[in-house]
Amino acid sequence: MTKPSLMLKEASETPQRVLEQHKDIAEFLRVVASIKQFNPKFVMIVGRGSSDHAGVFAKYLFEIELGIPTFAAAPSVASIYQRDLILDGGLVVVISQSGRSPDIINQIRQAKKSGAMILALVNDESSPLKDIVDHFIPLKAEKEQSVAATKSYLLTLSALLMLVACWSESSSLKAELKKLPDILSDAIESAPQLSAESLTGVKHLVVVGRGLGYAIAKEIALKLKEVCGIHAEAFSSAEFLHGPVTLVANKLTMINVAVNDESYKAHMEQIEEFKRRGATIIHLMQTTESLPKRLAPLALLQRFYIDIETVAQSIGRNPDEPEGLKKVTETL
Repeated sequence: MTKPSLMLKEASETPQRVLEQHKDIAEFLRVVASIKQFNPKFVMIVGRGSSDHAGVFAKYLFEIELGIPTFAAAPSVASIYQRDLILDGGLVVVISQSGRSPDIINQIRQAKKSGAMILALVNDESSPLKDIVDHFIPLKAEKEQSVAATKSYLLTLSALLMLVACWSESSSLKAELKKLPDILSDAIESAPQLSAESLTGVKHLVVVGRGLGYAIAKEIALKLKEVCGIHAEAFSSAEFLHGPVTLVANKLTMINVAVNDESYKAHMEQIEEFKRRGATIIHLMQTTESLPKRLAPLALLQRFYIDIETVAQSIGRNPDEPEGLKKVTETL
């Protein structure tokens, strides 16, 4: 019998960690009050790896729910190219597991000097960012030992949702967030959607989603590379039609990340087109159609984390120690 990995243990802790995070709603409200007074004209997201993918989720969430233009930073502009950005009047949100990478710290120092308000969403409460930023919200994921991030990523999305619920003063989203721990627990107990058999012989694949589904598609593609050694790339299903769709003629395997929100109808029409052209489709679907549409991506990803750990174990790979990777990556 295969020994359960740290990845599986940590991913399964997510519902309890979300419950702990949400006990600090007063801190979210305090931070939001300050942000509203500052009245940012735009939001810039700073992050690497899984944190960068959480930034894509933030972009869609902030623009859909708040109408505030949001974009990703390029940390090397500050650290390598030594250029200062004009960020006066903007909110910079830095997302990190450790908050210790030199390029991230350099970018935040530059942003603070430029007049931006800085909010950090960081798991490590001893991070040096705590002494630089204006507001620091700990993710409350607790220590994550497996190299492959799971609970820290989901806790980041949960924190972003809570931030937006407070910022938009949405009573419905706040009420839905109270159900998130149970929704994630149900996802853990639901039927598997991804198996080693479905990936047999697959060395290259594409993961497609739309909107918030595209944001988690990027994280899914990363985990396929990290944990299973499969070359996977994420695309918006709409963007895939603009050129890359020619790859389908090569009997391409595609993972369909289907989130039942406003994007669902258009996304599934594109999936049918890919299937018509000869793609092999693996579906990652919501376990129930009644899930709150902003929380559905988290439930889908929670189930995926459980499945990908099982797939990795079944093909003889250690999901806790992907070859060539370490937990804290420091770049310039």
